[in-house]
Amino acid sequence: MATSKKAAPKKAAKKAAPKKAAPKKAVAKKAAPKKAVAKKAAPKKAVAKKAAPKKAAKKKSARKPNAAFLAPLTPSAELAAVIGSKPASRPDIVKKIWDYIKKQGLQDSKNKRMINADDKLKPLFAGKAQISMFDLAKVVSANVK
Repeated sequence: MATSKKAAPKKAAKKAAPKKAAPKKAVAKKAAPKKAVAKKAAPKKAVAKKAAPKKAAKKKSARKPNAAFLAPLTPSAELAAVIGSKPASRPDIVKKIWDYIKKQGLQDSKNKRMINADDKLKPLFAGKAQISMFDLAKVVSANVK
């Protein structure tokens, strides 16, 4: 029984000690958050500096179009039946051909890479009933001046 009496006062002493120490820690914590906030602000500035070069890199990578693509080209009679007879740049010609293909529903439904020819496109495609979309650049080159 002597051991249980000794254990009881130790438990009471341990409970009393943290209560006295708690107010001192609370005072110390008030000063600590100010230091912690100052430390947190510095890494945020470092992160912002890292983000700035990425934005600058994107601006530097902007490509300029090649002047040869923007030169107006005169379409042949077969091509003029599809896109019109006015001179246009190579990208505009390809865009107009694609607009015509989509408007007429000439893209193959099973294999989207293939273009089916109609009466206007058959002369452009050298008489073929179907060509690949990757051959469209060849068709444009063969039918412009």
